[in-house]
Amino acid sequence: MRLTILGCSGSVPGPGKAASGYLVEAEGFLFGLDLGNGTFAELQTHHDPFELGALALSHLHPDHCADFGALTVLRRYHPDPPYDVTERRLPVHAPENAPDRLAKAYAPNDTELAETDLSDVYEFHALGAAPVEVGPFELRAIPVDHPTEAFGLRISHGGRTLAYTGDTGPCAALDEFAEGADVLLAEATWTDAPGRPPGVHLSGRQAGELARRAGAGRLLLTHVAPWSDAAAILAEAKGEFPAAELVEQSATYEVL
Repeated sequence: MRLTILGCSGSVPGPGKAASGYLVEAEGFLFGLDLGNGTFAELQTHHDPFELGALALSHLHPDHCADFGALTVLRRYHPDPPYDVTERRLPVHAPENAPDRLAKAYAPNDTELAETDLSDVYEFHALGAAPVEVGPFELRAIPVDHPTEAFGLRISHGGRTLAYTGDTGPCAALDEFAEGADVLLAEATWTDAPGRPPGVHLSGRQAGELARRAGAGRLLLTHVAPWSDAAAILAEAKGEFPAAELVEQSATYEVL
């Protein structure tokens, strides 16, 4: 399994950095995880977007799904797609209300809002507790603590596991979700400090503690807000889990 970082800026895009978006690849199958602001441009530097085999959205905040609209324009209006996109609809695994929310975001005007339906080019699947097969991968979704319906995504292939927190505050579900992961891709939006609002994000220290408790093989930190001190966040995480590292946009990581 190979992980590619399309974007890793937290909450909003940063200078020269896209928001959250990732690719997981195995056996030639491309599985997208989130598609935040700016990630569609980065995706095109790595692959033809028509090569995506499936997409999962951890939640529907714009920094994790805003470029879904750009992907829709491509799939609906490209003059020469490599296949019939209505016959080969893209599977999208997302919160249950995704078809309605994403259609409203895409609708060109109020008049057409009620008639906008994206099922011509997408096949929507609601994220849930039961494991599902996505190409060569097994996907498990675990509800996490965030101001909207949000999930941690656990992707397994060939005896290896990548656990992606999405956006979440500390919660009991994270320990089950991250247990034994070969790679834990964890958000770390800010430094640890009293008074941080609960149920929103993890600090560097909290991400490191999670990796240590879970016995993760590797901790990759992402979703660092542009106004946060990335070096301080990394230092906090390393204090709890010395193998922690910050991801970089366009970088690839092997899940070993």
